[in-house]
Amino acid sequence: MIQLKKYTLLLAVIMCSAAQAQEANSGNFSLQQSIEYAMKNSPNYLNAELDLKNADYKRKEIIGLGLPQVNGSIDLKDYIDIPTSLLPGQIFGGPEGSFIPVKFGTKYNATAGLSASQLLFSSDYIFGLKAQKEFMNLSKINVTRSKADLVSQVTKAYYTVLISRERIKSLESNITKLKKTFDDTKAANQQGIIELIDVERLEVQYNNLLTEKEKTDRLIGLSEIALKFQMGYKIEDKIVLTDSLIVDNNFQELNANKPDISQRPDYQLALSQKNLSDLDVKAKKYIFLPTLSAYGSYQYNAQRSEFSFFETNSNDPTKKWFKVSLIGATLNLGIFTGWQRMNRLEQAKITSLKNQNSIKMLEMAAQLEASTASINYTNAYSGFVRQKKNVELAEHVADVARKKYSSGVGSNIEVVTAETALTEAQTNYYSSIFDIIVAKTDYLKATGTLVK
Repeated sequence: MIQLKKYTLLLAVIMCSAAQAQEANSGNFSLQQSIEYAMKNSPNYLNAELDLKNADYKRKEIIGLGLPQVNGSIDLKDYIDIPTSLLPGQIFGGPEGSFIPVKFGTKYNATAGLSASQLLFSSDYIFGLKAQKEFMNLSKINVTRSKADLVSQVTKAYYTVLISRERIKSLESNITKLKKTFDDTKAANQQGIIELIDVERLEVQYNNLLTEKEKTDRLIGLSEIALKFQMGYKIEDKIVLTDSLIVDNNFQELNANKPDISQRPDYQLALSQKNLSDLDVKAKKYIFLPTLSAYGSYQYNAQRSEFSFFETNSNDPTKKWFKVSLIGATLNLGIFTGWQRMNRLEQAKITSLKNQNSIKMLEMAAQLEASTASINYTNAYSGFVRQKKNVELAEHVADVARKKYSSGVGSNIEVVTAETALTEAQTNYYSSIFDIIVAKTDYLKATGTLVK
């Protein structure tokens, strides 16, 4: 028994530790995990999914219009004053043209029954069924579009944080190296070997690097907030990015001559809207067709002088329930509506033409977006290659300048100039990396291949 308790306690400790470890790692995200988290927590994307669910319920609602409609009713009347009818006086021997007021009926009346109706034919219903299928498709496409927007936003925000952190590492390395040169120069000045102006030049550059690091630190904080916002992540919670900044050195040209935009969500939305407008035109063409529906009713009526509806006697008319049943059909046919039908049809045609023009405009815009993204990607990659080489050269120049200055054969002006050039080269280098990521993401989005 004691041994069992030990095992139980050990199992509880292990489970608690696992739960704590899981909780501790809950803030760790790769790019893919960030995207998956955003799809479960981003309010905009969740709303798109809710719109899809709402569209499905709307579809079922439209289908329900063609199903039998059944209603039950109970009606109870208590006549405080029984209705009065006027009967011709000559019936009772009175003069012609005179009337005698007579009260007919009982104080209490009750009616209970069922009624049902069934739509047999309606052009609006037929085209409504076709439209709801297209509307469902439109809602699904809207979810895909929201997903593509979300992936693009999260990707850019994620890499903004990674790039800013890499920028911090470079600045910290530059600060460490310059700090040593600055301290050595300051010590030499105190011994009277080097002039104060040499110290001040290095101090200005050192302070500039510290300022740049502080700005980048704050930028990281802002970038993390932006990423959390896109993910639907709590702003106050800590987040750890597990991916590293890796740039593919193999250039791959992005073809933008004739991009296939059929997978673009906004293009599919435009086509779906065009289909809906075409259906609307057809529906208004056939609106002159009649609407046919059948109905039926089955009721029981009772009349009482006293409130005794639960007492029944088939031999006593005052205690009987009388059956009333009927069936019928209604045919509605619009004959003349003041030309409203024709004018609505023309409006629907214009809407369809406008949607067709919007599709053409979108095709041209997609071509422009793909071409722009392709050119931006090529330019960004070319800039990346040059800036990467510039960083290597600037690091070498700065290193040589520091060594020359430490050996007494160079000036601190060379060091300051080299450090400034290195900082600028690193800034341009990281900017080119971000430009590559943005351009490629925009290209994939423009060609509809960012998400599956």
